[in-house]
Amino acid sequence: MVKKAKVKKPNAITNRRASFDYALEEDLVVGIALTGMETRAARDSHVQLKGSFVTIRDNELWLNNASFSLKLNEKGNTNARSIDTSPRKLLAKRKQIDNLITRKQSGMSIIPTKLLTNGRFIKVVIAVGKGKKNYDKRETLKRRDQERDTKRALKNI
Repeated sequence: MVKKAKVKKPNAITNRRASFDYALEEDLVVGIALTGMETRAARDSHVQLKGSFVTIRDNELWLNNASFSLKLNEKGNTNARSIDTSPRKLLAKRKQIDNLITRKQSGMSIIPTKLLTNGRFIKVVIAVGKGKKNYDKRETLKRRDQERDTKRALKNI
């Protein structure tokens, strides 16, 4: 009898583009209301946060444009999936929501940076940030290249 090797699943799905497009400040961990199929997609790492954002409607937080690749239960199709980008409600305390509303009114954006899937509940890490201009992004790339070159030079010494 041959044992199957366990596939190690990542504990967090990250939005790597968020730190490049925004100057992020403070993080906040909030819950998310999901259905069963969405939960399974999140636990299987079939979620993409690139291009997603948080809006405030009726004093509630909503996660928009996050794509969940849902597994369809069709007969014959074993790996049929559909992509769902509908808004999902984020669960936070009233004081946290009021703080985010004031930050949003002052011109800041609310961006999801991680989706945490370890433990019993699925959580979303959201951050408040200000959008970067193109010259800020070029500066970030330049700094990253310089750091990479200095590490490479130190490694060769």
